[in-house]
Amino acid sequence: MDYYKELQEIAQIDLQDNIIGRIEKWKAHRERILHRAFTAVLTYKNKYILQHRKHPVFDSCLDLSFSSHQLYKNGKLEDDASAVLSSLNREWNVKKTSLMHPPKKIGSVYYEEKDPYSEYSDHEIDYIYLVALNEIPTPNYDFAYGFSLVEKHDLTKHFSSIFAPWVKKIVNELEERL
Repeated sequence: MDYYKELQEIAQIDLQDNIIGRIEKWKAHRERILHRAFTAVLTYKNKYILQHRKHPVFDSCLDLSFSSHQLYKNGKLEDDASAVLSSLNREWNVKKTSLMHPPKKIGSVYYEEKDPYSEYSDHEIDYIYLVALNEIPTPNYDFAYGFSLVEKHDLTKHFSSIFAPWVKKIVNELEERL
């Protein structure tokens, strides 16, 4: 089954990050409706893992290291830890045993950006999680074209239009915590 074609509901929120309802994921992205998301920043031996993103929104951008949404399952919004862990497994083939410690929330960023190559936009409050791994992961090529390892001090040198728009925001706002 194609993950991107599944009917999924995510949390519609207000600017104070209060949940105000549910919304179908692609409707939120087509209509620029504010919703909650997360980005997991993967590290391995003090290097960042950049995902070469394969996705309907901001395809071919570099992500730090993958982004997704907390989904409603059986009528209830999944907690962040479950969302991050299931997405790690789906997109990176990473199990909980490959983590050096549980994912650590280090902050959040707000952004709104139109994808210039699709009908979609991102309008999100994005929770940022830091995830240290004991081994280099193998990406699921349904979700990534590949990946790169980058030293922290080299990360900002690589800023260009190929980075997903939220990556610069994450680094600029949360650099001291990364």
